[in-house]
Amino acid sequence: MTRHTSVSATDAPAVEPMPHTRVTLWKATATERLHHTLRPRIGTTLAIGTGALMSLTPGLLPRTPAAQAAVTGLFVALMLGLAGLVRFLSARWNFDINRPLARFRLPLLGLMSVAVVGAAVLAGHWQNRLRAAMDTLPIGADYWLRWAIGAALIVGVCAVTARTVGWVARTLGWSRSIAVATVATAVLYLVGVPAVVDWRRTAYATANATIDPALVQPVSLLRSGSTDSAVSWPSLGAEGRKFVSGSPAGPVRVYVGLDSAPDRETRVALAIRELERSGGFDRSNIVVAVPTGSGWIDANAVSGFYQRFGGDVALVGMQYSYAPSWATFLFGRDEATAYARTLFTAVENRVRTLDHKPELYVYGQSLGAIGGSSIFTDDADQDRRTCAALWAGPPAGQVHRTGATVLANSSDPVVHWSPSLLWRAPDLTGVRMDAPVPQWLPIVSFLQTSADLLAALNAPPGHGHRYGTDQGTALGSC
Repeated sequence: MTRHTSVSATDAPAVEPMPHTRVTLWKATATERLHHTLRPRIGTTLAIGTGALMSLTPGLLPRTPAAQAAVTGLFVALMLGLAGLVRFLSARWNFDINRPLARFRLPLLGLMSVAVVGAAVLAGHWQNRLRAAMDTLPIGADYWLRWAIGAALIVGVCAVTARTVGWVARTLGWSRSIAVATVATAVLYLVGVPAVVDWRRTAYATANATIDPALVQPVSLLRSGSTDSAVSWPSLGAEGRKFVSGSPAGPVRVYVGLDSAPDRETRVALAIRELERSGGFDRSNIVVAVPTGSGWIDANAVSGFYQRFGGDVALVGMQYSYAPSWATFLFGRDEATAYARTLFTAVENRVRTLDHKPELYVYGQSLGAIGGSSIFTDDADQDRRTCAALWAGPPAGQVHRTGATVLANSSDPVVHWSPSLLWRAPDLTGVRMDAPVPQWLPIVSFLQTSADLLAALNAPPGHGHRYGTDQGTALGSC
């Protein structure tokens, strides 16, 4: 008899595809990939197009191709992330928006492409309008090519990072991924953030202590840091040394650095002794100059005070931080307030004891304007205790304006920036229109202004966050 042996499907040997079959499969896969590339999802097209269009809306300052590429890349990455979230939620709800709208993929892609090209043309015109107002060269012919390449690279890096995170999440599972993310966040918060903060603090302290060989230690008795001064040259800090060593020679310049005395009270007492030693209280005018976060007092303001008062003025400033203004604004604003109040009150009290009473003025730029304005409880208190006050480039809504001279460029993002910019247009009352001002758009204007903050000091003099000698000459009278 013939025995029939049955062979199960699992026991059957695997059949190796024929070479021509493998080629056919490879071609099919390549064709499918090309098809998806040329006809991206509705959400992907909308995300890329919307992000690019948002990034090309008018800003306050001219941008380099790299800066514009960074803004576009981040806007597009943000919108792609939002599209991915919507796609994820749609899958959970068993709804696929791409299926009923599949026939509109190519028309939408074409429409978005035309819109982005048109927006780039308009953005180029806006860039040149800003550059013409600021007396800088127009954009070059390669501007948009460099922009497109840079933006594509940034989007690619963000996409690869997102896919890597997604792959890790799928591999580990949601529970393990959440556990790993929680541990990573805790390590970052407890170890990474303090390490970065200490690293940056060390870098700022090193920069503050480094003595620029181009600066010459003053020999005049009118300056802190001279051989007769109780404030040593090295203790002034980087910005203090610039302040006391500059020209013109006329005004008394008193400055106390963070390293000049151990604490705030002794630093203030040292500043009063310096004013007495240098003859500052013998002048007819004393200007309390509140520095920015790094201790900087604008040399243009000093020149303006000299033009305004000649040599009959004493300028006094005191460092409260050596970190950049943005870092001090976020983490050390109370120090700016405390130092400004303590120094002004000490000068005010000393003036009351004099037979010859100098006129008191207060000046501050940027974060210094916030610190200077915080000396006073309200506008009336400011008018009562000072001859005049001047705020240059103050953050929106952060200073007492009534009775004070406010210098604000319309192209200065510091003047515009506020969380309220998300839902309402900025108040530009009293702002000097130095360049075209873009139309306000909800959310978009906030993001664009936030991006412009990074280049606020790169503008030409008289534009952006850079102010001139009118910081001194425009100071009011009693």
